[in-house]
Amino acid sequence: MLSSVQRTYCLELVLEKSVTARIGKRGTFVFQAGYYIYVGSARKNIEQRIARHLRTQKKQFWHIDYLLPYTRIRAVWVSSLSEHRIAALLARDLECPVVKFGASDTTDVSHLFFSRKKPKLFRYPLSLLTHAKKRL
Repeated sequence: MLSSVQRTYCLELVLEKSVTARIGKRGTFVFQAGYYIYVGSARKNIEQRIARHLRTQKKQFWHIDYLLPYTRIRAVWVSSLSEHRIAALLARDLECPVVKFGASDTTDVSHLFFSRKKPKLFRYPLSLLTHAKKRL
């Protein structure tokens, strides 16, 4: 069981081929083939939130719910760093494919980041990656 202090998670996603996807009320966007990292958080029950993302059958509610059917989840990380801090770190090196994706209730530019090549996550602080790395 993960500590209740750890409330932020990252999903490392792979999109094998480019797709056009409708993201709820936001509209339709083109997502290029490559690697995506989605940053999310849960006030409590982070295990349940992550398990929800791993399920294929669910009601589409969050922005990420509309993209997940097209992707494969490669890894999940949990961190004690804030969602805002992780998003800021990732925004320095990775592209932002959709402004405010998953971040409509924050001042962050986005919570979805993109790279054509597999991101070199070792560049980020150990505190981001070492808490609960889970390979799928």
